[in-house]
Amino acid sequence: MSRTPAKAPKDPDLEVTPQEPQRVEIFLDSTLRPSSWKEYVGQESIKQNLHILITAAKERSTPPEHILFYGPPGLGKTTLAHLIARELGGVLRSTSGPAIERVGDLAALLSNLSPGDILFIDEIHRLSRTIEEVLYPAMESGVLNIIIGKGPSARTLELPLPPFTLIAATTRVASLSAPLRSRFSGGSFRLEFYSEEDIAQIIRRSAKILGIKIDEEGVDEIARRSRATPRTANYLLKRVRDYAQLKKIPLSKKTVEDALGLLEVDTLGLTPLDRKFLTVLIERFGGGPAGVGALGAALSEEPSTLSEVHEPYLLQLGLIERTPRGRTATSKAYQHLKIQGAEPQGTLV
Repeated sequence: MSRTPAKAPKDPDLEVTPQEPQRVEIFLDSTLRPSSWKEYVGQESIKQNLHILITAAKERSTPPEHILFYGPPGLGKTTLAHLIARELGGVLRSTSGPAIERVGDLAALLSNLSPGDILFIDEIHRLSRTIEEVLYPAMESGVLNIIIGKGPSARTLELPLPPFTLIAATTRVASLSAPLRSRFSGGSFRLEFYSEEDIAQIIRRSAKILGIKIDEEGVDEIARRSRATPRTANYLLKRVRDYAQLKKIPLSKKTVEDALGLLEVDTLGLTPLDRKFLTVLIERFGGGPAGVGALGAALSEEPSTLSEVHEPYLLQLGLIERTPRGRTATSKAYQHLKIQGAEPQGTLV
C-alpha cells in the first residue's frame, strides 16, 4: 500500500512530531525545499529584485518578464522558480535542456501552456541552436513559428501563445548564446555561495522538519563543512542523522566529526578528490602553474569535472588561483594539507 508524502510545514516555527520524518522520507529533497519567501535563507539582493519584478507585474495583471538564474549547483535556483510560481499563483511546468531534443518537444510544451503559467527549463545551456531559434520568437513576441513542409513549398505557421514567463537555470551561463541571454528581459541573476550563518539557519530548519535533535555545536560543525551550499548541508545532515541513529547516540559535535570523518569530508568541507587535486598540484607540479588538462591527466579525471565541480569551491576558499599560465596553489593550501598530515614538496609559485 502506497503512502502519501507529507508536505513541508509552511510555518517555520511549527513543531515536528516524531512520526512526521517517516512520512517525508519518500520525497525528502522536495520536503526540505522552502515553501515561502520567509523560509528561503540568503540571496537577499536577488529576493529584493524579484519582489519588485513580481509585485509590479501583479499590479499590471501581466506575467513577469523572463528570468535567468545561474551559478554553481545546489544554491537554490530551482527553489526560486517554485517560489515565483507560488507567488504568482500559476502552474509551474518543469523540464530540462537535455529533455528538449526536437523542435516538436518545445512546441508541445509551449502550446500546452495556459495564461500565467511558468515554464522552468533547467540546464538551459544544453539546448541546441535549432531549438533556441524557435524559442526566440516565443519569448519575445509570444508566437510559435512552425515550419510546415520542405523545400520551395515550405511555409511558416505562426501560432499565438498565451502570456507566460520562462524561468531558466544554468551552471554555465557562458555557454548560452548571446541572443538567448538577451531575451531574459526580467533579469539575469547570479546566485552566490552562502555564509556559514545562513547555512546554519538552513540546517536548523531541515533538522526541525526531519525531527532531528542536534546541538548548536553540531549545527556549526556541519555548516563549516557544507561547502557554502544548502544542498550539501542537507546531504551531510542526513548522513550524520543515519550515523547517530545506528550508533544510538545523541547528535553532538563529536558525532558530527566522527560521521563526516567516515565520509572523508574534512574541516573545510574538502572531499578526497579536492585534497588529491591540491596534493598533485603541489607535489607533482611544484605548486603550479599547471593547466587543467595536465591536472586531469594526473588525477585520471575529466578536465571539465575539475573546472566545474571542484575548482569553484577551491577558488572560493582561496586555496588555488587561476592565472593565464594555469592553476597555482596558495599558501593556504600548503597550510591546510600540512594540517591534514600531508608533506607537500616544492615551493609556491
